[in-house]
Amino acid sequence: MTKQDTHTFSNYLKVVTTHIDLFLHVDFNTKTITGKAIHHINNLSQDSVFTLDTYDLAISKIGLNENEEPISFKLDNKNNTLGQALHINIKKDTKTVSIYYETSSNAPALQWLNSIQTNGKSHPLLFTQSQAILARSWIPCQDTPSVKFTWSANVTTDKQLAVVMSGIKQEAKNKEVSRFEMTNPVPSYLLALCCGNLKYKAVSKRCGIYAEPEVLDKAHSEFIHVEDMVTNAEKLYGKYLWEQFDLLVLPSSFPFGGMENPCLTFVTPTLLAGDRSLTNVVAHELAHSWSGNLVTNATWNDFWLNEGFTVYFERRIMEEIEDKSYAELLAYLGYRELLKDISKLGNTSKDTCLKLQLENRDPDDGMTLIAYEKGFLFLKNIELAVGRKRWDTFIRTYFNKFAFKSISTEVFLAYLSDELIKGDSELIKRINAEQWVYQTGIPATAILPKSTRFDAVKEFAGTYIADQTTKSAITNNWTSHEWVLFIMSLPNTMSISSIEMMDAQFGFSKSHNAEILFAWLVFAITNNYERVNPVIREFLMSVGRRKFVEPLFRALAASSKGKEFAISIYNEARSNYHFVTSNSVDELLKKEH
Repeated sequence: MTKQDTHTFSNYLKVVTTHIDLFLHVDFNTKTITGKAIHHINNLSQDSVFTLDTYDLAISKIGLNENEEPISFKLDNKNNTLGQALHINIKKDTKTVSIYYETSSNAPALQWLNSIQTNGKSHPLLFTQSQAILARSWIPCQDTPSVKFTWSANVTTDKQLAVVMSGIKQEAKNKEVSRFEMTNPVPSYLLALCCGNLKYKAVSKRCGIYAEPEVLDKAHSEFIHVEDMVTNAEKLYGKYLWEQFDLLVLPSSFPFGGMENPCLTFVTPTLLAGDRSLTNVVAHELAHSWSGNLVTNATWNDFWLNEGFTVYFERRIMEEIEDKSYAELLAYLGYRELLKDISKLGNTSKDTCLKLQLENRDPDDGMTLIAYEKGFLFLKNIELAVGRKRWDTFIRTYFNKFAFKSISTEVFLAYLSDELIKGDSELIKRINAEQWVYQTGIPATAILPKSTRFDAVKEFAGTYIADQTTKSAITNNWTSHEWVLFIMSLPNTMSISSIEMMDAQFGFSKSHNAEILFAWLVFAITNNYERVNPVIREFLMSVGRRKFVEPLFRALAASSKGKEFAISIYNEARSNYHFVTSNSVDELLKKEH
């Protein structure tokens, strides 16, 4: 029997949810969702209790089966990370459990934006973020990736607002009701909802863009090649099984680059660079349709199974769309960032193992680049050990074998051993799986990324540092990733006059590309280039993506003067950030709210 996920109170090994019917009302006045969740269950052990995860949910009543026979229940005391266990008395023959509830106005999964915080400034907007264990704050559920279920939803809200969800929209008898269905089993963290002034523009029959009207055309242009991404992904690892691949461009408070909600990937507006240079993030979320959504990590200790495979797949997609040198550039940039995370965590930290140990901790602690980039390096090293053709065959069979299932690291390693290594002692040594997965740092035998395009960047950077009058046509065709690597290659000992000259020459402080501007602002803070302080303030006031926000506040907080500046910004900006972002910065700045 699978080991219990330590981040859930639910007794899913005894009684498991197979389907949920949701009836939800989104109320912008009270900033709450009221609803009924009907759990269809399979009582595997003929148990008398059905236990679910909740977080600040007000439970009004619970009933069993179609007639909703009233039944007693108990809510445990709250754990600040995990919430509260909801224990429901059931009978051996119970088929459905109906739970009436209301969310808290401060539910961490729910981001309520007033009209001023949106692009249009005329309508409010709500979006959810359920990963990792926040689904329990808006739906009573078995909030673990080990449990997959199908679902339906009927949603009502303000008539002026559109409703979208991470499922396929259905015709509803009542025009005031938005109805959705997900017929593929999914874990709770992939439940997603958004209500707002949203419009849709198709890219192809199965791909399109949702966004506020003010950014829809720009987003459509930016992601016009999304159908090509899906087609190339299918050529690599099999048919796309989720019917629709739409993107929802959210306001700036969205805390991630993207979230791979089935049928409706949520993305940050910081991807709208105007030159399609940041669309590898979309390739990443698309790849999750196989690695993560189709084959899912059983627990958050196995997070690398989702992200390592997805980064590998993302770069294979980008290699098909762009070329091999572009994929190599992405890999090298990822490796550089990985080294920073390892340095921050400590090379001997258990958090640098692929298999994590997150018991009694927030699973967000494990969402570092270890899962993404060390996971990618491990899989890339397997490809190099066995050859791409053999590796691709293995991945296709892996996705087919475990489709719509949740698996642990140990299950993957056993499958790798049985289906790929097959007792080959030389291959066991070359792949070195045990060290990659269970030991800290990066194995000394690892084959590390190289990039001829980075070599060219480094060569130009060296020449430029020696003589700032240097110009080269090489920069004319640089992607945003090459500019980021150029900034990262600069020394932290440049004079203010040299930095001013460079800023005037390349216009970094005025860049509309979030990746370039972020890299530049970190460099500027490190070098005490205070002339960009107004830009830093504007950036942190208008961007809520944790990847940018947390490191900038961290860089500022490294000095007493910088920390004072950081706190002054944060006091204004915090209300615009999602819980996922503010929770990280609260800890960093040790603020009480």
